[in-house]
Order: sequence, then structure tokens, then C-alpha cells
Amino acid sequence: MERRELVEKLKEKGITLDSMLDTALELYVGDGREKVRERLEKLMLRYLDDINIQALLMAALLLEENFKVEGDPVNLIADELIGIDIAEYIGGKMALFNFFYYDTRKPGILAELPPFLDDAIGGFIAGCMTRLFESEADWP
Repeated sequence: MERRELVEKLKEKGITLDSMLDTALELYVGDGREKVRERLEKLMLRYLDDINIQALLMAALLLEENFKVEGDPVNLIADELIGIDIAEYIGGKMALFNFFYYDTRKPGILAELPPFLDDAIGGFIAGCMTRLFESEADWP
């Protein structure tokens, strides 16, 4: 799958790169917001090319389309597992803290998304934010 195809499928659900960036930065505390956004965008685009991220995001999209649930039932954990897997794949174990932070706060677009997508996109954002700041020491 090409990034373009995945981005289009996400866009059909109202999820754009800009909305993910806005959501990520909603919980960001610090200086250099524009620089962070610029670096985060590059990182997100890189991971949207990764076959593993594509597979997990597609799984969330397909589950959302084919597995109907009312609201976000407490006994549904498959959505959390997808989000956790995405976050950890990108940002390692440290990304779990960010995932749960985004998952409980539900900033930006996360508040509008159904269960599988809010956790998948939340995991994607959390993983990317963790990876970004993990390598912040390398910033010029």
C-alpha cells in the first residue's frame, strides 16, 4: 500500500495530517512549537510509509467499518491493543505513557473518532511524539 492510499482512507474518516499534528500539539508544553510541528510532520510521514503502521491503521479502519459497537464499551480492549501496538512500535515502552495520556485526555480529533480509530490514531500520535523527543538531543 502506498502512503497516499492510506492517507486518503484516513481523510475519508475526517483524519488529516494537519488534524493529527494539531491534536499532538494540543498537549505539548514547551517552546519552539513551529519547529516541533515541522519535525513531527516529517516523522509522521515517515511512519505512514511503514508497512507495519499501515497494517495496524488499516486494521483499525476495517474494524471500524465491519465491527459495529455502540459507544466505547469498557469490555472492548482490542482497540486499546491496536493503539498500544502502534505507540510501542514507533516509540518503544516510553510511548505507553504518552498513549495513555492522549487516550484519557482525548484532545483534538481523538474526541470525535469512534473507538478503534481514536486509539489507533492516539497510538500513532503518542508514538511519534515519544520518538521525536527521544531524539531531541540530536536537534541542532
